Amino acid sequence: MRIVAALGGNALLRRGEKPDAVIQIEHVQAAARALAPLAAHHELLICHGNGPQVGMLSLESENDPSLTRPYPLDALGSVFKRILPRVGMTRD
Repeated sequence: MRIVAALGGNALLRRGEKPDAVIQIEHVQAAARALAPLAAHHELLICHGNGPQVGMLSLESENDPSLTRPYPLDALGSVFKRILPRVGMTRD
């Protein structure tokens, strides 16, 4: 059976937590441990929503005095997708 698990951005960063990579990696590892039994017997696809993470990048962009205007959200989303493999969330 094919199962799709959607890990929203809030699954990786809980309310009140610092947007630190170490914290988010710990949450990814916890989700992976919880989902591993499903992957043993099913085709498991994991997707990610990036709300809090891209939101943080957007705020940083808006407050950067060196920019003439903030980066658009689609560009920030693209940047975040490149970060995921670096924290262990890849297609492999």
